[in-house]
Amino acid sequence: MDFELSLKAREYQDRLQEFMDDHVYPAERTYAEWRAANDPHALPPVVEELKAEARRRGLWNLFLPDVGGLTNLEYATLAEITGRSPDLAPEAINCAAPDTGNMEVLHMFGTEVQRKQWLEPLLAGEIRSAFAMTEPDVASSDATNIATRIERDGDHYVINGRKWWITGAADERCKIFIVMGKTDPDAATHRQQSQILVPRDTPGLTIVRHLPVFGYQDQHGHSELRFEDVRVPVENLIGEEGDGFAISQARLGPGRIHHCMRALGMAERALELMCRRAAERVAFGKPLAAQGVVQQQIAESRMAIEQARLLTLKTAWLIDRHGAKGARSEIAAIKVVVPRITFEVIDRAIQIHGGAGVSDDTPLAQMYTWVRAMRIFDGPDEVHVRTVARQELRPYLS
Repeated sequence: MDFELSLKAREYQDRLQEFMDDHVYPAERTYAEWRAANDPHALPPVVEELKAEARRRGLWNLFLPDVGGLTNLEYATLAEITGRSPDLAPEAINCAAPDTGNMEVLHMFGTEVQRKQWLEPLLAGEIRSAFAMTEPDVASSDATNIATRIERDGDHYVINGRKWWITGAADERCKIFIVMGKTDPDAATHRQQSQILVPRDTPGLTIVRHLPVFGYQDQHGHSELRFEDVRVPVENLIGEEGDGFAISQARLGPGRIHHCMRALGMAERALELMCRRAAERVAFGKPLAAQGVVQQQIAESRMAIEQARLLTLKTAWLIDRHGAKGARSEIAAIKVVVPRITFEVIDRAIQIHGGAGVSDDTPLAQMYTWVRAMRIFDGPDEVHVRTVARQELRPYLS
């Protein structure tokens, strides 16, 4: 197992780090102040400025192997760097979720017309998108539960149902939804679902509300949607009827690498802030860094981050060589391990910062909310633990 990066990947690392230092970190305060004074879901102008600068530097669409020329393992190291500024950096280089997963779906399964109409403007950063799977009325941790109906009516499909926690929908730039629903409730369990493209302005599609996460409203939002007799042409179906579950699984392998490495970027930044605070803050006559309990928290954080990163890089290496199916257990494992570890590191950093840690004076509080939510979205911990257990027990139960 070899995690050595190519010269091309190392060059991208250097260029991305320079971009972060010179442009992204300095823009964080501008971004926050603009959002505080305006509609929380409107786009601060500094984002488009960062996107233009990233394109000028050749830092664009690096997540897609056919475009960036990087392996999953190599891109993972870049995703970690962007995770240090999660509101700005991923979008600045056009590598933000859920667009990355949606672009991968269109790239792998879309028709020529679908790619021309939706993938090309997504790759250009001209629009954004959303993936509508989760529903309020069923346990969506089991994707076979999805109740939204997609029914054929002549040359159209008619969609009825409710979705929520649909990331990106609050942003007016979100022009297209990939909607997952049931086309045949009587088919085999994993052949009942299909995925279909629904433009934002389609009659019958209502954005009901934007949901906060622990009181925070992200710029792109997480929204509840209602579909009432929404009609789209049959050409909007992705793949064939019944392909929805398989498409969703194909979407998740690289996407979980991206999520986990960005989370580790947050953990690294939290540890950096923790160390700086410990070195500068004096209590009971000496710096916090001289306190044994603080030293232990720092050491535990470093050791945990290293372990989680190695497991994630191993998973990316396996995907590169054997595909997502060949790394099924590892993909499930990192989705549990990384959010837990990142949450613990951020929690320690908050504790060492005291009152400052729970304020907006540092990025720690907002990171804390995002990482806690990560233990639920893309499948809760319990589902992934179940997957790992099943894989481990299979030789003994067959």
